[in-house]
Amino acid sequence: MTTQPRRSVPLLAVDGLKVDIALERGVVHAVRGVSFKVSAGEIVGLLGESGCGKSITAMSIPGLTREIPGARLRGHIFFRLSKLGANTELDVVNARMSELRRIRGNEIGMIFQDPMSSLNPVLSIGSQVMEPLMLHREMSKREARLESINLLKTVGIPDPVQRFTSFPHQLSGGMRQRVMIAIALSCQPSLLLADEPTTALDVTIQAQILSLLVKLNQEFGTSIVLITHDMSIVAGTCSRILVMYAGRIIEETTDKKFFSAPRHPYSRALLESLPRVDARRRLTAVPGQPPDLLTPPKGCAYAERCDRATEKCLEIDPELEAFYGGRVACHHPLE
Repeated sequence: MTTQPRRSVPLLAVDGLKVDIALERGVVHAVRGVSFKVSAGEIVGLLGESGCGKSITAMSIPGLTREIPGARLRGHIFFRLSKLGANTELDVVNARMSELRRIRGNEIGMIFQDPMSSLNPVLSIGSQVMEPLMLHREMSKREARLESINLLKTVGIPDPVQRFTSFPHQLSGGMRQRVMIAIALSCQPSLLLADEPTTALDVTIQAQILSLLVKLNQEFGTSIVLITHDMSIVAGTCSRILVMYAGRIIEETTDKKFFSAPRHPYSRALLESLPRVDARRRLTAVPGQPPDLLTPPKGCAYAERCDRATEKCLEIDPELEAFYGGRVACHHPLE
């Protein structure tokens, strides 16, 4: 296995990740130098509007973007191997495909946006939960069946014995999402990637899914990266928030500081577009449109939409630097 000696790094360390995807109309620079870390037992929110690169970033962590036709990855994704030796880590970007197959579902679990398209429509729920148990944990069919029923019960599916034989189309959206969580947790991964886990669910079911993720984090110590465009999802759920814009992380801060004192003008603009029950004020939309990542701008990607932009912002892309307990990529951060 192509592992490297462990340095003083957390469970996950993404370092200078760049993802380019070649299309007929040109090369999309989907991720442009993303760096962040996730500690063991931590819930981190990756927040940004559609098209900002957050899902591509998440898919890169278990190496899924390496299988996208025309995709090219650069940088490093160091993942600490908790099951294969405490003193080793794997660089996902340069790992062999056989190594990636060993950690997918086993050490890194992933919940995709749409459970209906992620679950196999012609296989029963039980057989899909059993598969990783038999593959990675080498359980017998009988052992896998009993464990699958227990997992379905753990994620809050009523009458798990009956649901074991159901097919995806026979379940509600919330139940299908719970099945996805059961599959993701079947091998007790140390890292769970949840990509828009509450999309298309009503508010009550959203709260139940988030509560379930927090409960699993507290009971099993599973680290979670929660990818979303919905600010209400990260509120009170994540200890840290990473704000993405145009393929880059532009702010890293705690959840409390993000909502009370954001440092990047884009973060402030997002909050000002959010309705609040404790304040009567006019909502303001973020002006303009995000840049085309086929041809990223020379300077700050947000400069054309920013009311604080200067000539420097149009010419020089700011680095992500430490600022009041967090990090911000802005030449004129908010005080």
